[in-house]
Amino acid sequence: MTYEKPYRIDVHHHIVTRDYLAALDRVGIRKTIGFNFPEWSPQISLDFMEQNRIRKAILSVSTPGVFFGDAAFAADLARQCNENAARVKSDYPDRFGFFAVMPMPVADAAVKEAVFVLDTLKADGVGLLASSGGCFLGDPEFDELMSELNRRKAVVSVHPNIHPSSRELKLETPVPIVEFVFDTTRAAVNLVLTGTLERYPDIRWILAHAGGTVPYVAMRIEHYPGVRKNAPLGPIAYLRRFYYDTALSCSPYTMACLQEFVEPSRILLGSDFPFAPASLVTEEIREAYSDYHIFNETTRQMVEETNASALFEQKKISAVNEHKLNI
Repeated sequence: MTYEKPYRIDVHHHIVTRDYLAALDRVGIRKTIGFNFPEWSPQISLDFMEQNRIRKAILSVSTPGVFFGDAAFAADLARQCNENAARVKSDYPDRFGFFAVMPMPVADAAVKEAVFVLDTLKADGVGLLASSGGCFLGDPEFDELMSELNRRKAVVSVHPNIHPSSRELKLETPVPIVEFVFDTTRAAVNLVLTGTLERYPDIRWILAHAGGTVPYVAMRIEHYPGVRKNAPLGPIAYLRRFYYDTALSCSPYTMACLQEFVEPSRILLGSDFPFAPASLVTEEIREAYSDYHIFNETTRQMVEETNASALFEQKKISAVNEHKLNI
């Protein structure tokens, strides 16, 4: 099949505004995971998208997020980030959506912000760090937020962070190489084993980077004694409810494992731009989607566009129905 226009949907695409960087600078943060923050503007993203035939990108704030010990600062910065992202979406409605950042782990502020961004800013969903303030998703502290997101059938994108314990390992290995994927894995497993997915079944979750190591360790989790206490269907049944994005994970071996674990309808294209260099992502997209090294034709079309279209269209239908019920 030949496409003349951009058609792909990128669900893992970061926004790095000058306002955000200025706020981080005020609290002494000038790098993330050891790297300088990348240059970003809507036009930089649009140029990258044109090069890679991406029709629409869903923007999100990456690690380190917005919380640095001060709850008020986190709430203010989250609001600023979300209003900036909403403006980008408004300026380019056919090219950008956004996942709103939450002032986690401040649970009450996160609930308030979630209501605002979904009702007023019309966010496409929310973005949550796998861990924040030392707490992983699935912690009972976040139940009120989970309840609100479940009621709205929200799409929730989970991005890794650096847990404080990871910095104490004293390894020579750069933290993002393995700790990022473990952060996502820990959050996903905690969401299952605490019964969060059982109690809040209508949240649509997206795990970054092919779910970390979730597909690889799923059977180990499934057979561990006592795990069905809060996951009565068995852990694997819940782990297969997640959507998995392909950001920085489109190798033949990683995708082989993921495709064995979940249905093709659960895999979504992600780029991780601009934190992932354009040259790297372009090569990954070419090999995975243009040269057919990883996906067959049917799966490729689903991953590139139709899965994401269905996910976000379902969100719109749910929002309309929710509105009708409230009339």
